[in-house]
Amino acid sequence: MLKLSRIARFLLVISICAMTYGIAPAQGVIIPGPCERCPRPPRPVPLPRALPVASIRIDAKIQSQVATTHVEQVFRNDSDFMMEGTYLFPIPESASIAEFAIWDGDRRLVGEVRSREEARRIYDDIVRRQRDPGLLEYAGKDLFQASIFPILPHSDKKLELTYTQVVHAEAGTVAYRYPLGTGRQLTPVGSVAGKIELDSKDPLRNVYSPTHQIEIKKGDRHSLISFETEKGKELQDFQLFYTISKDDFGLTLLTHREAGRDGYFLLMISPKDDWSEQEYSAKDVVFVVDTSGSMAEEGKMEKARAALLYGIRILRPQDRFNVISFAGEEHLMEPSLISADERGRQRGEAFVKALKPVGGTNINQSLLASLRQFRESDRPKILVFMTDGLPTVDETNVTKIVDNVHRAATSGIRLFTFGVGYDVNTTLLDKIAGDNGGVADYVEPKEDLEVKVSNFFTKVNYPVLTDLGLDLAGVHTDLVYPRNMPDVFRGSQVTLIGRYNNPSAMDAVRIKLTGKSNGALRTYSYDNLRFPLREETNDYLPRLWATRRVGWLMEQIRTNGEQKELRDEIVDLGTRYGIVTPYTSYLALEGRETSMNMTPGNNAQRRARGQFGAMNAPQPTSSPMIAADSASAITGLAAVRQSKAVRDQKEAEVLRADDTASAVRRMAEKTFYLRDGVWVDSELKPESNLPETTLTFGSDAYFELLKQRPKLAQYFSLAERVVVVFEGRVYRVIAASP
Repeated sequence: MLKLSRIARFLLVISICAMTYGIAPAQGVIIPGPCERCPRPPRPVPLPRALPVASIRIDAKIQSQVATTHVEQVFRNDSDFMMEGTYLFPIPESASIAEFAIWDGDRRLVGEVRSREEARRIYDDIVRRQRDPGLLEYAGKDLFQASIFPILPHSDKKLELTYTQVVHAEAGTVAYRYPLGTGRQLTPVGSVAGKIELDSKDPLRNVYSPTHQIEIKKGDRHSLISFETEKGKELQDFQLFYTISKDDFGLTLLTHREAGRDGYFLLMISPKDDWSEQEYSAKDVVFVVDTSGSMAEEGKMEKARAALLYGIRILRPQDRFNVISFAGEEHLMEPSLISADERGRQRGEAFVKALKPVGGTNINQSLLASLRQFRESDRPKILVFMTDGLPTVDETNVTKIVDNVHRAATSGIRLFTFGVGYDVNTTLLDKIAGDNGGVADYVEPKEDLEVKVSNFFTKVNYPVLTDLGLDLAGVHTDLVYPRNMPDVFRGSQVTLIGRYNNPSAMDAVRIKLTGKSNGALRTYSYDNLRFPLREETNDYLPRLWATRRVGWLMEQIRTNGEQKELRDEIVDLGTRYGIVTPYTSYLALEGRETSMNMTPGNNAQRRARGQFGAMNAPQPTSSPMIAADSASAITGLAAVRQSKAVRDQKEAEVLRADDTASAVRRMAEKTFYLRDGVWVDSELKPESNLPETTLTFGSDAYFELLKQRPKLAQYFSLAERVVVVFEGRVYRVIAASP
């Protein structure tokens, strides 16, 4: 206990509430309350729901599955009055509080611990007194509670908390969670920054966050992960997974399944770091570059030349390669593939340095000539195709070019296309890449061609396992993305996302991974993996799967034309999971339809709908979805942006937090829309005829239901009026009478 009289004023009354139905940690909030110790103001002071959080800093270290998390939060009192508040901080089940401190200017003060029972009583009193649904985000969690005084006017109040926990691990995969989303209904949150340090006696694999873009400084047994969230961004829980494995290829399996529904799984494969030079597969590479006259513009030819030189110089001596340039006709560096030894690389550099931009664009013949290079190859085969234009010489019909490529392609080829600028046929480049084991990418005028292509060359230079196959030992899976498994390169990671629907739990599955390594077929086995009937964790998986599914459907529309069935499924998935697509826009105003089917070409109808804000809903900046018209665009800015957006969705590994408008909210695996002041579950269908339960917000029956069905608390926290579909029943919460 602190003895000094001044410090006594800052006495911290700290307690831990062991509630019975929750395990997750979260950010803390300060709930202002009546202040008996404050100077009496001349008039009643309106209290905010909670003090704004200026910043959050997370510093965690996980060593041998023991995580020590240090949290620093800075709160802001912008009022003219001194305040007193109750600090609530949910902590993990079985966590141990190591230290709590509050700063008074430059003084750091520590407090004492009180009983769990008192903390629970204080929380229940606050919920009933405040009648604030946002507080329900803290229901069902183990609460740390402290009394904070004084909170001076126009000042910051910094708090620090350190706790330790044993993090969950299953089949070698460790899971760490810090739900930043908790408390977002109560108060705005400023900047968020996090740093997580991993230490392990065995190699670390598949370091992955489905919720945040993370930066990884990776070592074999030590990794440093960091992330930042900009002020004003919608917060979502931070989740991190990693696997501990001594195998050549580490495997991670994550699942989610609600009762009576299909399950979802995410499977990651990543190679070890320490491969010997002899273990890498020797490969054959053909570089194909457009040298038509338009490549002279904006320095494109010089950047393409620099990228090609880089790609040739990093080839390994056991590789083989060729370079083909094309304008009105194709020019081969050599009649066939040559060794990438010192002499061969010198030949390649000389050829590339002599390239000059002149003439038309003969895409058809250049592709056929490049594919003929692989006729006798039994190695990994990579074709890199760069162009800045449309086919203007020889065959110009896109369908015929695609058919010609299909007939000429050999098994196992990986065709990667790079479109430079906007004057490219995205349908052609997307199709030939997608049909031949590769991907299409585009370099916009503001982007650096040399950097983008060089980064790609670095990635594919070290193949460690090709022609992958996966045996899931009888697990009933469908709609797994990507549809064709990519090759594994050094430092890369393959991520598969799909559904499973076995009628019974499978708790001892043996997965077999096969592939070619340096010409030899290899098999790797992974035992005791689970595909359960019910798994409530990893609730981000349904939406992540839906994002990839939408990307695949959009690709079918872009390459094969629009069909009603495809469009309707995109609208259904976009509405159900809150995914922005060209066919689903979200109104920024409540009280109107929250999603719309837009038929390409009906511009007048689209403009009319746009006046209500539909087309003004926030869009992803890195993968913009422009309008339904862009789904069928072939060339130009809209086509390039749409192709890049579709690729982002097809390859999505991280949930976006900023896709939705103000009338859309996501909670766990559910999406809600604001309709006439009521947050309505997107799963509510009038034709379903489900039984209903109506409850008054804050009533005894309301709180009793939350004790029986604690998961409902996160949904009820949206507002006083909410409709939820849960376990075959509709729960309709209405506002209490004034």
